[in-house]
Amino acid sequence: MTTPVGSDSATPVIGVLALQGDVREHLIALAAADAVARPVRRPEELAEVDGLVIPGGESTTISKLAALFGLLEPVRERIAAGMPVYGTCAGLIMLADKILDPRSGQETFGGIDMIVRRNAFGRQNESFEAAVAVRGIESPVEGVFIRAPWVESVGAEAEVLAEHGGHIVAVRQGRALATSFHPELTGDHRIHALFVDMVRAER
Repeated sequence: MTTPVGSDSATPVIGVLALQGDVREHLIALAAADAVARPVRRPEELAEVDGLVIPGGESTTISKLAALFGLLEPVRERIAAGMPVYGTCAGLIMLADKILDPRSGQETFGGIDMIVRRNAFGRQNESFEAAVAVRGIESPVEGVFIRAPWVESVGAEAEVLAEHGGHIVAVRQGRALATSFHPELTGDHRIHALFVDMVRAER
C-alpha cells in the first residue's frame, strides 16, 4: 500500500480497531514496539494504516459495530489483499474463517483457516494468567485469558504457534496473527513486537 502521510520507511503505522476492548493498552504496546499507533473507527482511518490490531471484547458486538461503522467489508478486503492483522481473544474469533458456536447473525473478518470455540476457557470469574511458550519468541510470554476462546482445528496453511492445556491458543497464517490471550495487559510487548516486525516486512 502507499506509505501513510507522516510515516517513514522504517516506522510502520498500525491501527487498533477502536470499537470495543483494550484499545489504549494495545496503542501503548505498539508504541513500545516502535510503531506509530492510531485508533481506527472509520474506513478512511483504516486506509491510512499499514496493519491492524483487533482487540478483545465481545465478538458479536465487534461484528455488529464493525457493520454499523462501515468497517466490516473494508477490513475484510484489506485482509484479503494482504494487510497484516493481529487479533487477541475476541479478535482471534473475528479472524477465524469458521466459528464452532456462533451467535445468530454473527460475522467475522476471516483471514485464518481455523475453527474456533467461543468462551472455551470458561466464564469471566474463571479468568487466569499463564506463561505461554510461543514459537519464535525465546522465552514464555505472559498472557491473560478472559472468557478466552481456543482454536479447535487449523487448516493446512495455518501454523500453530502456541498451546495451553492441550488447546491451540496462538496461530499465524501468512500476514495474519491471532492469540486467545491478552498480552497487552501484562506489560510483555514481545508479541506486539513480532507483529510490528511482520508489518515492517511488508512495507
